[in-house]
Amino acid sequence: MDFFAGVLGWTVIAEPGGSFSGFVGDRLAARVVAGDLGWQVVFGGDGARGLRANSSVDGGRVLHGPWAPPPRHGEPCWVELLTGTPGEDDEYWTRELGWEAASGARALGLFTSARHGGPRPVAGTMQSCLGAESSWGVYFAVDDVEAACAQVVELGGEVTSGPGALPIGRVASVQGPHGGSCALLEKPAGWGGNWAG
Repeated sequence: MDFFAGVLGWTVIAEPGGSFSGFVGDRLAARVVAGDLGWQVVFGGDGARGLRANSSVDGGRVLHGPWAPPPRHGEPCWVELLTGTPGEDDEYWTRELGWEAASGARALGLFTSARHGGPRPVAGTMQSCLGAESSWGVYFAVDDVEAACAQVVELGGEVTSGPGALPIGRVASVQGPHGGSCALLEKPAGWGGNWAG
C-alpha cells in the first residue's frame, strides 16, 4: 500500500481486518484487502455477484468509468482483460455486463456500453504472452509518466515496460517491490485515455 500510495499520491486510511483504502480527494481509488492476490476489478451493474477473471459486480454507485468525472492523478482510468486468445470470452462479458464487443479495425479489442447514454468504451482486451488464465489489468492516471516511473524505481519497484506511446496514450507498466502490477496512463482526458475521444 505504501508503494502505490507513494507513486499515485493516495491518502491511505486503515480499515478493519488489516485492509487499507487509498483515496484521491474524496474518491476511493483502490482498496487493499489483506490476503487478496492481485487487483480485483468491481464493475457497476445489476445484482452483486462474482465474475470470472478477478472481477465482480456491485450494484452501488460507480466511482470510475466512462460516465464518471475525468480521472485525476492516482485514480483508475481503464481496465483491460489480459487473455490467451482475445475475443474468446467476448460472449461471456457481453452477456454478464450488457456490453457490446466493438467492431471495426480501430475498435479491435474494445468493449462498449450504452448503459447511461450513447455507447462509450468501457474496457479493452489484450493478448497475454504468458498464456495464463484471463485476468483484468488496471491502469491508473498520472500527470507525468516519466516522473511516476522515476518514483516507482525510487520506492523499490520496477518499470517492466515503457514509457511509450500506445493507441490508448502514453503508458508504462510497473510492478511494486512486493508484487502488484499495473499500468500508468499519462493525463487521460477521460476513461480510456485516447479511446474516450
